[in-house]
Amino acid sequence: MSEADDRLIEAGTPVFRRTTVALAAAGFSTFAVLYGVQPLLPVYADDFHVSPAESSLALSLPCATLAVALLVVSPLSEVWGRKPVMTISLFASAILTIVACLVPSWHGFLALRALTGLTASGLPAVAMAYLSEEMHGRAIGLSMGLLIGGNALGGMVGRLIAGVIADYGSWRLGLGTIGVLALLAAVTFWRALPESRHFTAHRMRWREVPGTFTQHFRDAGLPWLFAEAFLLMGGFVCVYNYIGFRLLDPPFSLSQAAIGAIFAVYLAGTASSAATGEIASRLGRRKVLWLAITLGLVGIVMTLSDNLVVIIGGIAVVTIGFFGAHSVASSWIGRRALRDRAQASSVYLSLYYLGSSVLGTAGGWFFAHAGWPGVVAYFGALYGIALAIAIRLARLPPLTRP
Repeated sequence: MSEADDRLIEAGTPVFRRTTVALAAAGFSTFAVLYGVQPLLPVYADDFHVSPAESSLALSLPCATLAVALLVVSPLSEVWGRKPVMTISLFASAILTIVACLVPSWHGFLALRALTGLTASGLPAVAMAYLSEEMHGRAIGLSMGLLIGGNALGGMVGRLIAGVIADYGSWRLGLGTIGVLALLAAVTFWRALPESRHFTAHRMRWREVPGTFTQHFRDAGLPWLFAEAFLLMGGFVCVYNYIGFRLLDPPFSLSQAAIGAIFAVYLAGTASSAATGEIASRLGRRKVLWLAITLGLVGIVMTLSDNLVVIIGGIAVVTIGFFGAHSVASSWIGRRALRDRAQASSVYLSLYYLGSSVLGTAGGWFFAHAGWPGVVAYFGALYGIALAIAIRLARLPPLTRP
């Protein structure tokens, strides 16, 4: 390996652009596949004759299987390599999504969604580890923000396509379209991502794997960052899970296509994640994390309004706050973990997706018993705890690196 090849990737270079395009495509694919079903939850409730909470299983079930599988896949990437694991993950998830739109039964559909979560697990934690290993410290905040921006774009496009096509055609056609786009994104990733330069495969001794995870819980900061992932994602997904049910009913009575179009506010998340990552690199993560969470709390209060424009603005502010906070916390993991970064990233993301599954579904109880104000109170409690943790992290002594 030459000295030039051995250098870490700097922002603004051609290899930086190739890497960020590839990982943005990967994030787009994964989030479109996972979250494209979200605006369809009311459609599933009607089509399969299930309750709103049961319909949310189309999203929470793959998030749950993904959360568990992350803890296995990240050690495998230490043996097989980062790029091969991510590539297989993207192609398998896209193909399963295409197959799922053809299954007639609710339980068969849920089984394929669960498998999709399993295969999708090969991307999130491994991508974070790849960036932590390959990016220069000055570029990691921006690159992580762009990765999360790709996630946001995938989530937005997937929801928008699914909602609009479901209104004018069928949910099956919408989901199949998402699967095809995910397949094209997988091809883009495979061709564009540079091979790892700073990764060395090693033989995995499985009896030692638990220790590679538990060591991170002895750190003074990492367990709190893991908790942030659980709380932030749980509250955020809850908002998007049940806002469609509210807006379908009077006095709004919006169409499925109109609700799908509201998910265009995800563009705000795409912009905010990259911008917040860059700001955090300059000002410090401690100064930015709690501000992003506070922004989410402001946004959720706005959604209590009966004015549709204010509600949409509130959803946009919640989205900006969430993606900003997630961008800061996830890049902080890569800088805080001194070794076994894939495992640290997988713990963070495992709790991230468990938050989506467990806390997101639990929000259905609050919606059923107290309507939208119940969801707002639930979100406020989750983000209030997250804010207290962010303030604690701001006071954490800096990590002394060897």
